[in-house]
Amino acid sequence: MDVAAKEAAIARFLDQYPRAVDAGRGHPALHGCEDVRWSEFPECPAAIPVLLHGLLDQTAASEAERVLTNSLLDSVAEMNAAMPTVLPFLFRLASDPRVPARSGLLNLLVAVAGFSEPIDASNEAMVRWFGSDSDHPEREQCRAVFVEHASVVAMLAEELISPDDRAMLRQVAGLL
Repeated sequence: MDVAAKEAAIARFLDQYPRAVDAGRGHPALHGCEDVRWSEFPECPAAIPVLLHGLLDQTAASEAERVLTNSLLDSVAEMNAAMPTVLPFLFRLASDPRVPARSGLLNLLVAVAGFSEPIDASNEAMVRWFGSDSDHPEREQCRAVFVEHASVVAMLAEELISPDDRAMLRQVAGLL
């Protein structure tokens, strides 16, 4: 999905949920999200904070999580370069049991952990499909963010039902 399609999806979200932009104003998990120049990341829409705030709106949370996920995953095989920057906000939101989209955020964090795994450079098929790690520095950057927030990741992993998902989060955070 290109940036124009992502921006159009966010505009539709705002048309459907105009009050979502005000949800969570002052919530500590979102401190600093509006200071990031999101549009400076390739293929990243500027309105990421709108979606992060929408995650705190009971009515809009599910749609905000869907649009945010689509905005941060450039394809079924690729994360947006903004992912390492958004991860700390997602960790803080997923740590708050009052966040309506919390379960979706936990699933997104597991997916990001999977996307962050290094690609074996000797496996030509994997490199062709996912690209090399040198072409996608966001993978290593995401792994570093998971490690930096290992204590939060460990707590979040305990809340997952699937042992494989728990292991995925622990592994990417360097806890295994």
